Amino acid sequence: MRLARLVRTRHPVTFTEKVRYKMLRDRRELIVTFADKAAVRDYVASRVGAAYLPRAYAIVDDSAALESVDLPDAFVVKPTHGSGAAIVVSASAPAGAELPRAEWGWVYRHVAPGAADRRHLAAIARVWLTKLYGQGPNREWAYGRVPRRVIVEELLEGSDGGIPPDLKFFMFHGRCRYIQVDAARFGSRTQDFFDPEWNHVPLSGGPRWADPTPARPDRLGEMLDVARRLSAETDFVRVDLYDLPDRVVFGELTSYPAGGESPFAPSRYDAEFGSHWTVPRRYV
Repeated sequence: MRLARLVRTRHPVTFTEKVRYKMLRDRRELIVTFADKAAVRDYVASRVGAAYLPRAYAIVDDSAALESVDLPDAFVVKPTHGSGAAIVVSASAPAGAELPRAEWGWVYRHVAPGAADRRHLAAIARVWLTKLYGQGPNREWAYGRVPRRVIVEELLEGSDGGIPPDLKFFMFHGRCRYIQVDAARFGSRTQDFFDPEWNHVPLSGGPRWADPTPARPDRLGEMLDVARRLSAETDFVRVDLYDLPDRVVFGELTSYPAGGESPFAPSRYDAEFGSHWTVPRRYV
């Protein structure tokens, strides 16, 4: 099966083809570090400084530890070995929001402190720790090498007190070509794309565009510099950052956006994104 995928991806042209090429061929430990939400913290601290990291309240191997660890009223719980799962706890959660059943817990969910029963959180985390992420058709290799743990971090809040927009910098050979802005993840989600000069790109990845169009961030220059420094050692990585009222904060490093299945409308942008990326014949 892997041999067949290697043959099919020998001559990638589009962005999604090159993501799949990377998934199959890039076996550097650096990519494992990027995928590990705990280990990547040391990488970020060494490259741009610990001031860009969100505060970590706990990193645990045993989910039962979540029942007794000292936490504030607002926090985020997520697995270190995958993507697409997080429990956000804060007073700004939608009224009536509840935690998912433990076996359905690989989702994003925002609940109020009163709805965040510690035993229930521990049960969700216990199921997380049984999951081997990234084992779909395209096999996201790096996640299978990440130790399965649970991390609890500070809740990042925007100027309005809600979840801040997520700015995703597409870094090709250390240079930003596009910026994706996702907002209102737990509400009516929007998604916009910009070039590095903050010109809006007429591209859709699924969610509707924001109205009004997101304003240019005051710290855009700083974020571009942080993204450049964090991406300097690889051919492609998406650097996710948050522009808070008082500082820029690191989110994650993503080598496999959407598992190689990123939607592009119009479809020509798949090739446009790919044109900025020269994949190596061999990763070393």
